[in-house]
Amino acid sequence: MDGIWQKMADTIDAINEQVGRTVSWLNLGLMILVCLDVISRYLFSETAAWVNELEWHLFALVFLLGAGYTLKHDRHVRVDLFYANFSRKDKALVNLVGSLFFLIPWSAILCYFAFGYSLDSWQTGEKSPDPGGLPMRYIVKFSIVIGMFLFMLQGLSSLIHSVLILKEKEEVS
Repeated sequence: MDGIWQKMADTIDAINEQVGRTVSWLNLGLMILVCLDVISRYLFSETAAWVNELEWHLFALVFLLGAGYTLKHDRHVRVDLFYANFSRKDKALVNLVGSLFFLIPWSAILCYFAFGYSLDSWQTGEKSPDPGGLPMRYIVKFSIVIGMFLFMLQGLSSLIHSVLILKEKEEVS
């Protein structure tokens, strides 16, 4: 039975790994866009609403869609005052409790409410209120749902890994 759980966790890990690596390329586009915007603004005293909006849309996509990848690689902000010195099993216990009682439920709540928020945006054809702004604002809003879903899946993977670590037999020294 552990093999099935391990395979599920590995599949989730692979999905978030691929999404994270793919989304990381948006950073290059964002960097180029910001540089061109700065040059345009300071040399020609011009900027466009769509450029500013595209900058924050790309940043949102990197942040939201990369959250599961960041969790997979244990790179989220945490207070490591005690955790860093914990044994492997103690870390697994903390991760299990954190995933089960905080990460997964809150991600599910965010997915639920963000879906309604995004759906309203899509149904009304929401676009930028600024002249020359981007159309289809619902795309970035649906990225909240997708990002939180991937984050929640990675929390499930973390929970599975933690349970499997806690089930391991103690090593005899």
